[in-house]
Amino acid sequence: MVTRQLETEVEEIFRLIEEDKNFLLSGGAGSGKTYSLVQFIKETIDRNPTVKIACMTYTNSAVKEIEERVNHTNLRVSTIHDFLWTTIKSFQNELKVSLIELINDETVEKIVSPDGIVDENYYNELVDGIEYKGFTNIREGILSHDAVIILANYMFKKYTKLCDILKDRFKFILVDEYQDTNEKVVEIFLTHLKKSTRKNTIGFFGDAMQSIYDDGIGNLNEYIASEDIVEVQKRQNRRNPQLVITLANRLRTDELEQVISTDNTAPNMLDGEIKDGSVKFYYSTEKVENLHSLKTELNWNFDNVKETKELNLTHNLIATKAGFSNLMDIYDNDKILNYRDRIVKYIKDENIINDFSEQTFGEVVDELLLLNPENKRAINPTNGMQDYINSHIEVFEIGKNTAYELFSQISISKNHLLDKDKRDPLINVLFTIQHNVKLYQERKYNEFLRQTEYQIRSIEDKQNLKNIIDILENMSEKSIEEIISYASENNLCTIEDDKYQRFIEEEFYVYNQVKELKYKVFQDLYDYVEDYTPFSTQHKIKGAEFNNVLVVLDNGNWRKYNFENLFLKNGSESVLERTEKIFYVCCTRAKENLVVFYDSPSDEVLVKAREWFGEGNIIMLEEL
Repeated sequence: MVTRQLETEVEEIFRLIEEDKNFLLSGGAGSGKTYSLVQFIKETIDRNPTVKIACMTYTNSAVKEIEERVNHTNLRVSTIHDFLWTTIKSFQNELKVSLIELINDETVEKIVSPDGIVDENYYNELVDGIEYKGFTNIREGILSHDAVIILANYMFKKYTKLCDILKDRFKFILVDEYQDTNEKVVEIFLTHLKKSTRKNTIGFFGDAMQSIYDDGIGNLNEYIASEDIVEVQKRQNRRNPQLVITLANRLRTDELEQVISTDNTAPNMLDGEIKDGSVKFYYSTEKVENLHSLKTELNWNFDNVKETKELNLTHNLIATKAGFSNLMDIYDNDKILNYRDRIVKYIKDENIINDFSEQTFGEVVDELLLLNPENKRAINPTNGMQDYINSHIEVFEIGKNTAYELFSQISISKNHLLDKDKRDPLINVLFTIQHNVKLYQERKYNEFLRQTEYQIRSIEDKQNLKNIIDILENMSEKSIEEIISYASENNLCTIEDDKYQRFIEEEFYVYNQVKELKYKVFQDLYDYVEDYTPFSTQHKIKGAEFNNVLVVLDNGNWRKYNFENLFLKNGSESVLERTEKIFYVCCTRAKENLVVFYDSPSDEVLVKAREWFGEGNIIMLEEL
């Protein structure tokens, strides 16, 4: 058996296990919660190598991190969705019964069949049974993430035998980053499993103040109060310098107060001395110009994206700075489609039953104006929509000349642009091209050849490939359509894929806009998504750390957050709590220097800023 010095908190966890208690390890930012998790797993395996442990976490990257730190045949690490599906997928009869009961339950909003109420034979014809994939098709028995959680929760509640099986299979069930876990998942482990008389231990690791996703449970206070779990607090902070820790403690809304680590090898220690670091609050009355002057004054190397980050609340706020605003306008700011939605809603609200199947969108609008001239204001675009239309006349003509039935079904989302799992086929092709160029530039030739259809049979082929890449690198000002054509002709991507061809035919409204943009716009998007820029959203950096962090406090017209209310401690409770947590996460990313920028704060905001940051750390940019 390996002898290791256990952390005090891990020793406390083992004492709780001896008392048959479930546990929660709560630790603030930089406390080393994952280190404690790994230490607990290793020690458990050393004490009893036959014990089987299930460890779940929020993302695939977190799964990989844990697997790299500890590897054992009796340890199973997975995402929560994968774990739940693997647990229930073999019970197809029970799956079908449960799914049908959920479909027929009108209170279950996320599991709805297009056929309405269904009978017990609804899924008898499925060859592959109920399946879990990246999308939902209830009619075909295909479930996505949300549906799997709902179904698993229902089955564990319904079938005690399923609880017995899970408890017998795993002596320990551990959930990392518990605060991001859906409350139905927690209910499975802390409520439904209690129906089984078998014994096992449930353990949670995380931080309630870092719960920044809407579908996460946030905290386990209810279960702590009922003594279903016992909380162990880990108060040390190994990441942040003293001044950042002091600020973070002021921002926390619970009783967990962090202290600097006593480990002299911790990142926030230097030669046995505690790093002070720096925290500054800058404000101005001229947003763009003064933010630029602030970055100049800071003299940070924003080109070093591994050490320095500028954090903004939304992708839209970043798009202009990073150079891909034209793409974001298409996917997330199309007021022509907003106008389309206005017409669709008008037809529904007015109970208009005309057959528009043979008409274009423009013809439908004309007919509505002719039939209802007294409602002209409700039918015409709003001023904001009209301004957008005036600046996008050619795009509006495409929409007007499109069949109404088709145009009314077009759906565009920024997820189709930014989310790896949801990108549309056009954006996927562009990512393929740019990724392959990066592979070549980084001399990853074998991987490049695996990802492309380019064939190298001679020295001449190698030279020709170099010429192709050189030409492509100098085509940034060419249109996206030209780039795709050139890359396809030279086997750097394929456009013969059925999904891509169908996208061009069915989603021409999007395709015709994107293809005309300069390729440089997409390259800027690629660099942002692949983390080659200093910009990041405040959600994306959770778990990361940087020497220098600039936090830009701008709501970006997103009503779910309000930074003024953060300082004034008023407004909607849910908005305030959400804003408090995202601000805490942002501030605690800094390993050396933290700067917060606020444009045009009120006097009341500055009062709270002085309380949090200290009088000498409040700087008006005009004074620079």
